[in-house]
Amino acid sequence: MAATLRIQSDWSRALSRDEGEAWLSCRSPGKPTLYGSVTRRGLSSDGVPDIVASEGFVVGEVTKKSILISCPHENVSTKFLAPYTSFCRIHQKSITCLDISSGGGLGVSASTDGTMKIWQAANGEIRRLLEGHVYDVNCCRFFPSGLVVLSGGMDAQLKIWSAEDASCVVTFKGHKGGILDTAIVDRGRNVLSCSRDGTARLWDCGKSACLGVVADCGSPVNGIAVGAADSSLNLGTPEKTPSEREVGTEGKILLLAREDKKLQGVGLQSRQPVFLFIGSDAFNCCTFLSSTYILAGTQDGNIYQLDVRNTNAPIQVIHRSGAPVLSLLPYRDGFIASQGN
Repeated sequence: MAATLRIQSDWSRALSRDEGEAWLSCRSPGKPTLYGSVTRRGLSSDGVPDIVASEGFVVGEVTKKSILISCPHENVSTKFLAPYTSFCRIHQKSITCLDISSGGGLGVSASTDGTMKIWQAANGEIRRLLEGHVYDVNCCRFFPSGLVVLSGGMDAQLKIWSAEDASCVVTFKGHKGGILDTAIVDRGRNVLSCSRDGTARLWDCGKSACLGVVADCGSPVNGIAVGAADSSLNLGTPEKTPSEREVGTEGKILLLAREDKKLQGVGLQSRQPVFLFIGSDAFNCCTFLSSTYILAGTQDGNIYQLDVRNTNAPIQVIHRSGAPVLSLLPYRDGFIASQGN
């Protein structure tokens, strides 16, 4: 497992002034952590900060928005990027979930301050306050239209909101525990949710009704993802004819990141199991890289890459630290992961 080089999260602010300082650490599994710092001595003639590192660390390329730091002793280097922009007034406490509309104009976020808000992605200006859940809101996401928001909370309710006037247009009830994640099928006539009650459910937005329990795992389902399945994959056959209200479920596979250390694949239309993979700890999140390759992250910091056609052994296991992997997002030819450190 490779060494991990870290710099405190507000380094760009710390180094924005003369004599500013930010702390460094380099951790390699099984070895003592190396600590150091980077200090700004001023500005170069072209306006780029003049940054130096303490013993054991080396500063490479520095721009106004990035800094490359290496630790030769552990043969590791990392490029740190400053935030493009920061919005500090949307929430008062930790943000638990956020999403950006397909057009990029709006953001929606939920927080431990008990609020869910819609805001302008360009400047962070708050547009709408979405009120109606009891207790915490765990997840929120835009529909593909960018005009509607789907949310799930600890009150076991799934809600659909208008981003234009903040009205709650639909409330789904049926789960017996807090909703932990959601997914949208195609353009959103059907949506999915998973819960602490161990189930994943398919819902019909038009009739405000549950179309069925897609999976009953007997253990909390922390995250889900839906995607088109590889054509060679056997998704099983439905035991009964699907409802005419079920739209876009054919040829789809649903991933379930379970608390009992299992990652499961289920045929969305058939409700039949496709694969079951056992990991090192509770699975928190999952996503599709393609119709063939998937990712899933665990509480003990592992990111598993799997081929859905053969999940007997992972393609690779990435472990940067022991901090929980909280979310995964495909990005270009790779992915973005967030961890709880």
